[in-house]
Order: sequence, then structure tokens, then C-alpha cells
Amino acid sequence: MVHDTFDVLILIGRPASGKSEILDFLKHTAPDIRRSRFHIAELDILDDFPMLWIWFEEDRILNQQLGQPRLYTDEGGYFKHPAYWHLLIERLSLDYQKRQRDDPAYHDHTTALVEFSRGSEHGGYGEAFPHLADDLLQKAAIVYVNVSFVESLRKNRRRFNPQRPDSILEHGLSDEKMERLYQDDDWGSMAQGEAGFVTVRAEHVPYAVFENEDDVTTGKPELLAERLEEVLNGLWVMYSR
Repeated sequence: MVHDTFDVLILIGRPASGKSEILDFLKHTAPDIRRSRFHIAELDILDDFPMLWIWFEEDRILNQQLGQPRLYTDEGGYFKHPAYWHLLIERLSLDYQKRQRDDPAYHDHTTALVEFSRGSEHGGYGEAFPHLADDLLQKAAIVYVNVSFVESLRKNRRRFNPQRPDSILEHGLSDEKMERLYQDDDWGSMAQGEAGFVTVRAEHVPYAVFENEDDVTTGKPELLAERLEEVLNGLWVMYSR
């Protein structure tokens, strides 16, 4: 069978930019349509948010239930060490490598979707990408979901459900944390234009920008599908050369 799907798709952008909604849309798209329109095979989502949330929960248990020092975060919920941001990326790479180890035919049937956000305050994408493994980068393409900080802040406020703070689609940050961690974004210093290649070590990784200032990822499935198809088909041309 002709290989017509991405092996690895890295989905990045500010919090609440629309990344999780894109993934949710793809999860609920019929497999044959997902492959033919979007070049996406069976989905395997690697997201650093669940790992991050476990750290928050463990710190709370250690501090409140066990009377022990917090391991990862201070009382304000900020990382004690900037290296923890990079640890999350290293864990994503490790999880990916385990999947390939356990299934040599992994990419015959699966597209790994790697999702994360990084702000300039903690190193940005310029420091995050070098922590992705070579074997992941060699098979990867990048989609950057582009929204302004104002739009990111608006959607973060709207989506937050205090009853489900661990939810992929309903988690949120305080305005203070959003401004400190994500107001500045370094993607524009890594990549110029709507599509092209970024260099990470020796790897030239194709990328495309999904513009979402008009929020097609909320309640507009037809517009989302059209824009995503256009972005991914253009990206596929670069990826499959």
C-alpha cells in the first residue's frame, strides 16, 4: 500500500489556540476520510498536558496529605526549575520511542500527533525542539496554530471548567499565568512565512501555519475541515518530497 499519511505531526501554538479542538475533530472523523482529506492514519496522541497535570496532583498530595515538600512546583503553581519544561518534551520523545520499539510496523497504520505549547518565558520553541529525539524529528511535520495572545486569553477564559481542571478540552490557566508564561511566543523567530522548513540540529522539518484568529475550531466544523485540509495538503507536498 502506498504510504499516504504523516508519520508524526507536531501540533503547537498558544494555550487555547485550537490545538485540542483540531485533535478532537480528527478523532471523530471517519478513518477513510481522515486519510484521504488530511493524510492522517490511526491517531496516537502524545500530549504533555496529562503529564503536567499529574505533577500538579502529586505536589498537592505530597504537600497537603503527606506533609512533604513539593517536588515540581512552588506554592504558586510555577515550576521550581526551568528544566522541567524540557523534561516534558524528553518524555514525549521517550513515549514515542517505546511505541516504535513495541510495534516495528507502528507507522504502517498510525500517525503520532505530538501536542504542546511553549512560551518565551520558559525557553520557547527554540529551546523545546532540540529536546525532541532525532528519530521523531526525521519523521515529523509541524503545524503551528496561530492566534494572538488576546485571542488565546479570551478562549482560555471561556473554556475553563473548574469542575474538570484536568480535562484536555476544558482546562485553563489564570490570567496571571497566561501573561507570565505565554504572552511572548518565539515561533516567529524560528520560522518566517506561512510554510517552509525549520532546522533542528541537522533535521529540516517542514511546517505550515493554521491561522485561527477567527476561531474556526469552535462550533464551525465545515470551516475547520476546509482550512485543515488546505493546510495539511500543502504540508504534505513538502513532507512527501
